[in-house]
This record gives sequence, C-alpha cells and structure tokens, in this order.
Amino acid sequence: MLKESIIFPGKKIVVVSHCILNQNAVVNGWERARGAYPIAKYILEKGVGLIQLPCPELLCMGLERAAMSYEDYNSIEGYRKRCLDLLEPVILQLKMYKESNYKYLGVIGINESPNCSISGKRGILMELYFEACERIGLTGKYMEIPTSYDEFNVGDLESEFDKFMIVSNDL
Repeated sequence: MLKESIIFPGKKIVVVSHCILNQNAVVNGWERARGAYPIAKYILEKGVGLIQLPCPELLCMGLERAAMSYEDYNSIEGYRKRCLDLLEPVILQLKMYKESNYKYLGVIGINESPNCSISGKRGILMELYFEACERIGLTGKYMEIPTSYDEFNVGDLESEFDKFMIVSNDL
C-alpha cells in the first residue's frame, strides 16, 4: 500500500518499439541486449509509463525469420493491413490517455529498422503509426535507438531522452 504522503505527478507516457523491451523478438543473432535495452530501465526510473508497440515482423514471420528489408515487407500481400490491425489497440490507448490529459512524450523507434525506423527511410509500422496518430489529433516527438547502441555501449542516449522528455507536447 502506498503512503498517502507520497505524491506521484506521473501521467507521462512514451510509446516504444517492441524490441526496446524485448530483444528476444529480433532476428536471431541481431540481439543487442539480454532481455531489454538499458534505456528502458532509465525511462521507468524517470517515472514515465511505457506503451509497447507490437512487433509485426515477429507476429507475421515468426522467430526463425530471416532478415528482411522495407521493400521485402512492403511486398507481402496484406502486410500493411496486418500492421494497422496490430496498431489499433495502441491507438485506442493513446486516445484514452489524451482524453484524460496525460502527457504524451512521443515515440522511440529503432534506426534503420524496416518497420520501426523513423528518421531517414521511415519503417512501415512507423508510417502507419504516425498516420493513425494524426487521425486522432495526436502529435509528439520522436527519438531513435541508434544502430551503435547495445547493452554495453549506451552512449549518450540517456541525456538524449532527458531532452526529449523536457520539450515534449501534451496529449
């Protein structure tokens, strides 16, 4: 039971690519951490809630899949529709948070991912995610996990997240 004297201002959320919280979902041999990325713990320690995006690569192609490009995934019949279906509960949650005045910090993607890249060539899932957010009037920032980031090479990602957290838009 929580002590009544503790105040939890919280009510901040960030959406994260699936593999930030679960490296077991990536293509075998491409894991960069045991379990979750260290940035996940850092975000939680800042009092920010996490909403995990689904991993369409895992759900459509399985654990033993080969590495594929944006073009490979984009050529799969029905793949975009499947991604939209997977995003539906996430967008519903975001809409509910928006209606209850939570602070949406934005989304954290994976640089150079065929589905979760945001800058440069945007991944398929992120294309659809941003379109869906726009439909519900939700705008926010983004940041990405760089390709050099791993469990033992965290770089300055924590300070980047601190900046991301400070200048974010409200839901």
